[in-house]
Amino acid sequence: MNQQKIGFFALAAMVIGSMVGGGAFNLPGAMAQKASAGPILIGWGITGLGMIMLALVFQHLANSKPELEGGIYAYAREGFGRFVGFNSAWGYWVSAWIGTVANITLVFNALSYFFPIFSSENRVFLLVMSIVVVWGLFFIVSSGIKEATLVNLITTIAKLVPILIFILLVAIAFNVKTFNLNFWGEGTELGSIFTQVKGTMLVTLWAFVGIEGAVVLSTRANKRSDVGKATVVGLVGVLVIYILISVLSLGVLNQEQLAGLQEPTMAYVLEAAIGPFGATLIMVGLIISLSGALLGWTILASEISYLVAKDGAFPKFFAKTNRKGAPVGALLITQIATQFVAGIALFSAQTYLVLSSIAGICALLPYLLSAVYSVRFSRAERNTKMLIFSTIAAAYSLWLVYASGIWYIVIAALVYAPGIIAYLMAEREQKRGGMSRYEMIASGILIILAAVAVYGMIGGQIQL
Repeated sequence: MNQQKIGFFALAAMVIGSMVGGGAFNLPGAMAQKASAGPILIGWGITGLGMIMLALVFQHLANSKPELEGGIYAYAREGFGRFVGFNSAWGYWVSAWIGTVANITLVFNALSYFFPIFSSENRVFLLVMSIVVVWGLFFIVSSGIKEATLVNLITTIAKLVPILIFILLVAIAFNVKTFNLNFWGEGTELGSIFTQVKGTMLVTLWAFVGIEGAVVLSTRANKRSDVGKATVVGLVGVLVIYILISVLSLGVLNQEQLAGLQEPTMAYVLEAAIGPFGATLIMVGLIISLSGALLGWTILASEISYLVAKDGAFPKFFAKTNRKGAPVGALLITQIATQFVAGIALFSAQTYLVLSSIAGICALLPYLLSAVYSVRFSRAERNTKMLIFSTIAAAYSLWLVYASGIWYIVIAALVYAPGIIAYLMAEREQKRGGMSRYEMIASGILIILAAVAVYGMIGGQIQL
């Protein structure tokens, strides 16, 4: 296979480009729907600490265990066995293409600002355009991973320009009185400070999904040391950008006004600050940003499933490559799944926020397992500093599981349950002995929770 190598800047762009997608452009409103200024600041403090610890975990593991290809899959497999590793990879893979669907719905929303035909009423047209997008991405990625990451690097640079302009202009328009208005959200439907902080967690989680982008592509890196550096550099830069977007917006419009804005809310914040040109600028930036995010997530989804198939935990078809070394088997299955869910989402009018929340919760298991594996590894190598960092990262991941709420966990089980079929297919192909007792018990629990999710959605207890 022609293994194309990727340099530091392309790896950093993959991290930044995967994180800075639609989530960044919807942050002001998404955060304001959950909390007021004070709890939002606390939420960012918790998120910042937790994500920095996760970035350090990924950096340490990438440097110390370079032989573990595929990152989040390999860490879970090494620490907890093949079945757990499979589920870590399955959750991440599903998260990636559901996130792609979320970004497709948001890019159509942005295009409708200029072209009314992209409005949600024209669903057949949107379905046709989703086919163009999904299979256009297939063509780009199948042309070669290195070429695709170069395009991602260009779009990442292009998307940061309007975001930095937004931060500058909103900082100039910032009003301290507006920012301080009902700082703690007292007397509102938002609830207590704790409830508000907890409510921001899924929003911030999705904003940072993609932090592991360089780790997933580690086998294609020129230097393994670049993987960890790209992860930390990308995370710190994006964290600063996110906090500025979220906090400065609260000085232009108050919490209630931000919560009522249309998606993407960043456009309407800048419109309030400088007029209609502001919305136009952000809409253009969003379209560029989402183009890069769509490409980045397509690369990550196909790459992780390809690596897992090479290791024998996904069905063999996922491991097929073309003459350029692109994982066309994994890419084909990924795009079919993306197209199917995109069609459902467009015809059921699911919002970006709902889809991104589901994608975020699916990514939680890979993060938690990576952090717990790092705890075990750091203890074994007697690295006290990394043991502390890893413990904080694991605690943060568990906090996110709690903060997401029981219904999102049940929905995640509905997403994970079909993976059992893929796992059994791989077991049969590899002529292994099938499931162990604990694997059957775990699968049974997943199936029961999935059935609860279906029952809840039919009965109306779960409303997406």
